Amino acid sequence: MTFGVGWYFLPVLILGLLNNHQAYAECPVNSVVVKGRVENPPENARVRAQLVYPDHRGGDVGEVILEGADFTLPIEFLTQSRKPILIGSLGEKCNRKPETVIVTLVGSDPAREYDRVSLELAADFKKTDSGAYTVRSEVTLKAPK
Repeated sequence: MTFGVGWYFLPVLILGLLNNHQAYAECPVNSVVVKGRVENPPENARVRAQLVYPDHRGGDVGEVILEGADFTLPIEFLTQSRKPILIGSLGEKCNRKPETVIVTLVGSDPAREYDRVSLELAADFKKTDSGAYTVRSEVTLKAPK
């Protein structure tokens, strides 16, 4: 009789293990680091960066409140492009990365967009050993005087 109960829960246990992909994640988390400066920074302004993936899918967003004219904005992203087929990394792909980074200067009082720059990951960034993509030359955003 006790084996009957065990056989009932065995398929549930196996299904739970097969669907627990997060416990076996092996793809690294990389980052995009945008550095730059703002000319005529407005009060309470923010710099926002959005990563855009293939097929124009928007993705990860980072934001920093300006304290002066210079800014550094890191945005992390998961490189896992699809879920594993079975337990472990079988069938897992770790080649997901953004194509474009859109950097925007946003004011909060009144809420408005002052400037926007679009950067291509392949042309405007370099990859470091640690898996971070850093901008080759600083971004300059401008706000009216």
